[in-house]
Amino acid sequence: MTDTLAISGQRSQAIGPGRLILVVGPSGAGKDTLLGLARAACADNAGIVFARRVVTREASSFEDNEQVSHDAFQQALASDAYAMHWEAHGHCYGLPRVIDDEIRAGRTVIANVSRTVVGAMREAYQHVVVVSITAPPQVLAERLAMRARGSDGKIEQRLGRAVDGAAAVPDFTILNVGIADYHARQLVRIIKAERWDD
Repeated sequence: MTDTLAISGQRSQAIGPGRLILVVGPSGAGKDTLLGLARAACADNAGIVFARRVVTREASSFEDNEQVSHDAFQQALASDAYAMHWEAHGHCYGLPRVIDDEIRAGRTVIANVSRTVVGAMREAYQHVVVVSITAPPQVLAERLAMRARGSDGKIEQRLGRAVDGAAAVPDFTILNVGIADYHARQLVRIIKAERWDD
């Protein structure tokens, strides 16, 4: 199923001056694990904000998502509650509008999003950094099988997803096949605009 995206509200110019860090990558890459470790490492920094997605699929203990019904999501969408929203694999995802306020205040916002939103986000925000977290196909398949989340659908379909367009090319890529703490430190360095590949 092809993802669909919409940016809520009318925007006359790109939002800044803060940074928006978009974390993307295939299912099973370990995005939520690294984001959780990075969130803990940045907990004492008020200038760094980890956006909490609103989702209509079942929640996982590994994610920091807010699970809502499809009806509740649509009601929030109608009231312009999301800065961005998209659909993937029959589920709805949204980022609360508060992220725009955080970015206008000069903070760095980190969000776990679909790769299909990257092009639109590069246009909607002044300073966008895209971080791809990935792993070899065999590793992805093993992780998805171990996770066994009902809403994941067929593993073959999730691994076979492709995203077109140069806008989806990441600024950084983390090959998440080693120790999670090490790769989380790489992510934190990107978030803090430090050298990340030491």
